[in-house]
Amino acid sequence: MKIGVSKEIKKHEYRVGITPQCVKAYRNNEHEVFIEKGAGIGSGYEDEEYKNNGAIITEDKESIFDSCDMIIKVKEPVEEEYELLHDGQIIYTYFHLAADKKLALTLMEKGVTAVAYETIELPDRSLPCLIPMSEIAGRLAVQEGAKYLEKEYGGRGILLGGVPGVRRGTIGIIGGGVVGTNACKMAVGIGANVMVLDINAKQLAYLDDIFGSSITTLYATDANLEYTLKESDLLIGAVLLHGEATPKLIKQSHLKLMKPGAVIVDVSVDQGGFAETSRPTTHDDPIYIVDGIVHYCVSNMPGAVARSSTIALTSVTLQYGLQIANKGIEEAIKQNDAIAKGINTFHGKCVHPGVAKSCNIPFVPYTT
Repeated sequence: MKIGVSKEIKKHEYRVGITPQCVKAYRNNEHEVFIEKGAGIGSGYEDEEYKNNGAIITEDKESIFDSCDMIIKVKEPVEEEYELLHDGQIIYTYFHLAADKKLALTLMEKGVTAVAYETIELPDRSLPCLIPMSEIAGRLAVQEGAKYLEKEYGGRGILLGGVPGVRRGTIGIIGGGVVGTNACKMAVGIGANVMVLDINAKQLAYLDDIFGSSITTLYATDANLEYTLKESDLLIGAVLLHGEATPKLIKQSHLKLMKPGAVIVDVSVDQGGFAETSRPTTHDDPIYIVDGIVHYCVSNMPGAVARSSTIALTSVTLQYGLQIANKGIEEAIKQNDAIAKGINTFHGKCVHPGVAKSCNIPFVPYTT
């Protein structure tokens, strides 16, 4: 199979779909790998490293999309790349189509097989290709939230860890999954007061066992949500429904319950966001203020730490990419249910029920 890797052009996206070590793995399985010149620079990988591992370096993005069987990316194709999409093409990347109906319809119209990292799902319902970025985003959420609590950014001027004689700041985390758990680790580490809300009692018990009295776990009722909004200096949205748009748990009317200058970090913004007032932002313009509340809604948070993110991401995406390349997409779907669940569009149809539901488009179970 011909594998193509294009340079990411989404604003301030520095990650790359494969590392030079991944190139070696594909070459060892007798696949050709074409890398767009400069694709790895943002993650610290020079073209020469890719070349030394068997890749062919080209400046022609169009030829990569035209001639390669599978395109490996990090982020979804942006509008400037829509014209490069074509029938029979496999694109293996993060798509988050539940929040992007236009892209979903474009992929269907073009006949693209969209293999989404975020919906590859194991029998235990874990999302192996989403986990590493969720781990990074959860930790970054506290780091970025602490920064934007500073007064110069419109924040409350609160030091989350406090100092002797001064109360510690309070962090509310909505969602106790991978993002929430990693946010807890950072929040506890800096000495903040931490509250975690979830609807899964088993997950709350797990977090309680891990962190003990360092955190307060609360079942996600309306009353507990309102209490958390009132108490939090930093509110982190870590809500995920597999393949579906994130429910709007925080209404604009809720903002008046929060302290002026409090910060919301919406990690779920790439799936639509957990707050009515959330909208995607970029690393060069990451925040905005609504009703006195600072919103940080960068949709590709791990891109800020591109080297770490690329290594973490490719360490898990490689195995599924190799299966697709070695067996072909149809045989890979038949043999691996995790890959089957990763297919979002196939032969012009939407074959993922969560995406279909969120985008209000017909769901058609795939057939090979």
